[in-house]
This record gives sequence, structure tokens and C-alpha cells, in this order.
Amino acid sequence: MKVLMFGWEYPPHVYGGLATANYGISEGLHAQGDMDITLCLPKPFGDEDQTACRIVAMCAVPIAWRNVDYDYVRNRVGNIMDPDYYYRLRDHIYADFNYMHVNDLGCMEFAGGYPKNLHEEINNYSIIAGVVARTEDFDIIHAHDWLTYPAGIHAKQVSGKPLCIHVHATDFDRSRGKVNPTVYSIEKDGMDNADCIMCVSELTRQTVINHYFQDPRKVFTMHNAVYPLRQELQDIPRPDHTNKEKVVTFLGRITMQKGPEYFVEAASLVLHRTRNVRFCMAGSGDMMDAMIQLAAERGIADRFHFPGFMRGKQVYECLKNSDVYVMPSVSEPFGISPLEAMQCGTPSIISWQSGCAEILDNCIKVDYWDIHALADAIYSICHNDSLFHYLQDEGKREVDQITWEKVGRKIKDLYIRTINK
Repeated sequence: MKVLMFGWEYPPHVYGGLATANYGISEGLHAQGDMDITLCLPKPFGDEDQTACRIVAMCAVPIAWRNVDYDYVRNRVGNIMDPDYYYRLRDHIYADFNYMHVNDLGCMEFAGGYPKNLHEEINNYSIIAGVVARTEDFDIIHAHDWLTYPAGIHAKQVSGKPLCIHVHATDFDRSRGKVNPTVYSIEKDGMDNADCIMCVSELTRQTVINHYFQDPRKVFTMHNAVYPLRQELQDIPRPDHTNKEKVVTFLGRITMQKGPEYFVEAASLVLHRTRNVRFCMAGSGDMMDAMIQLAAERGIADRFHFPGFMRGKQVYECLKNSDVYVMPSVSEPFGISPLEAMQCGTPSIISWQSGCAEILDNCIKVDYWDIHALADAIYSICHNDSLFHYLQDEGKREVDQITWEKVGRKIKDLYIRTINK
């Protein structure tokens, strides 16, 4: 089966959880043995792993004709695209886009990540999708998150092939209900045009059904997973904090959706009972300065650390150096980070308002707003060795069974079901 997949980010260039999920899904589908995946990305760098999929660099897809020779194309984009493929794509330009901001190859360039002109880049990406969809041979379209829904719709209109969209989050999650009408309309349009909607949790599925008014018969829950740790990550040592200060970690975007203020308030309550704990808020976001200020106001700045954004091996070093991982999200469609923490042998506390709470048993769950329950859970894990070791051992055993290969099998079944409608 041939899949035309639209993504926005991909390891090793990670801006958020979407890259991790896209990689896991691609690997899980590849593990089925009979899947041929073409993954479109706005701005790949050429160092992405293409074992599970063939990556199309949308920034090197021509939408305006340019008479350029082979060597020039190879020198310009040879690290991210085969020049022969560039010429194949050029044969499928479908309109005169010379009025657009195209470069010397007739391509539109992307900033990568989530720039201020994001909506413009989403629109450009959808225009380019028309060239790719006319060039490629495929059976089904799979679009990840609202950024790529317009591209998925365009590919469906061009090819007549069914469209699956993957809802990794909705604007209701990102905004605590203060929905951006432009984003909502893009999300709603994607869902209305989709033949199959995959949601990363039942929580998200209910949001799609009730707030976007979708037919429940085409909306499915597809929980995320984790991949086994690479050997180099397994080999990261876990410090013994038995007779030392404990470390409690929040790792993620420091934004309203993630509930960072509840972490700080719970930390303040814990530190009223013991001073033998340090708190780490790793990540970046628009609430970071406010959280630094809040820690200072609560008089706990000397026990608080803000190391900034982490990626790759740094994440696992941070998790292995922690005695407790906390994810107090206000609205979390899924949340892969607690699974990663549990892989590292770090007991996790998560909010009931997170999608991963639907599939995890060997962790502690609290309401995000209940800072007293959160503080009690943190204190208990830090001071009860039996509880710590139980959650450490059973949590790792549980999460090791949650694999992307199983997710890939379910997605393939949904593809077949959608194609045969």
C-alpha cells in the first residue's frame, strides 16, 4: 500500500511532540512490511532517517518553471532532493505561480518550525502539495495536524484518493477554550473533508465529535506509543539520590496548556514540608518569565532550576537524573513525555486531563488544579522508597509494551477500511 503523508517536523529537528509522533507512526507502519510511505516536509535538512519513508522536501518542489541545468539543481538542493525528481515534479506544475515569492529554482522557501508567518507557510505548503499529488502514485493520504490539513484536502481533490487526518491536538487544547477562529476553521475544514479521522486519545475524539460536529462513525482513537530506547540512551547512568536531594522535573513547553503554574504552586507546598528537594522546569515558552517570577514570589527560587529547551540526549539525561516526573497539563491530547520518563525508570505523575491517562496504570493521576494532591504525590514518591521502586519497576514494564509497531498495525487496518468504503 502506498501512502502520501504530510508532516510538519521530523527528527532529528524537533520543535515539539509532533516530530516524535510522526517518526513513531512512520516506523510503526514500516514495520508492517508492505507499506510504501512518501513523507512531505516543509524544510528537511538531509540528515533525517529515511529507513521508514521517502522524504519529499517541499522547499525544493518547483511550482514555477525555471530552465535550470542538472548540475545547478544538484548543487542547490542535491542534499535534500534527487535532481531527477526535481525535473519529474517540474513536469507537473499545474498553474502559473510566478507571482508568488519563488526562488531561482521556482520553489518556495520555508523558515522551518513555527514562524510568525505560519499561516502563509501553511497556504504555500498546500499549493506545493498539488504538484506532489500530481506526480506521485498513492492509495491513501495521511495528513498530520491542522498545519497540513489544507495540503491533504488539495491532494484529495487532485487525486480522488481518500484522506485520513491525524488529530494530535485541537485549538481547544492549546488555548484553554479561547479558540482562534482561523485555526478552528482550518481544523474544521480538514475534518469535514476527511474520510477518516484518527485522534490521539478518546479525550480528543470527544472534542472532535462535540466541538467540530463530526460523525462518530469516522472518528477513531489511536493512542501514541514509544520506541525502545537506543543503547546509548539506555547506557546513560541513573544517579543514586538515596541520601541526597531529590529532583522533581517538569519537561515540556512552558505554556498555558501544560499547567506550569500548578507545578510551581505544588512545589511551594512540598518545600514547606521539606527542603531536601530540587525542582527543574525544563523547556521554553511564553509563560517562562512568569514562572520564574512566581517561584521568586513563593520564596523557592533557590530550589528551582530553569535549564531551558532540551532536545535529543539531553532530554533523557534530564529524565534519568529525576526522581519524579510531573505533567500537570490542563488539556493534553496525549502526552508522550510521561512514557519516556517511565522508560527511563522515573515514576510519573500526570493529570487526569491527559490522553495518556487512558492507557497508563502504573503512575499517579491527579486533577491538574489539585495542587494539594499533586504536592502529596510528589512528597510520597520522594520519601517512600517502596512506592518509588514499585512505580519505577512496574511503570517501565508497562510502557515497554506500548509500541509503535502495534499502533502501525491499527493504522494500516484503518487505511484498508477507509479505502474499501
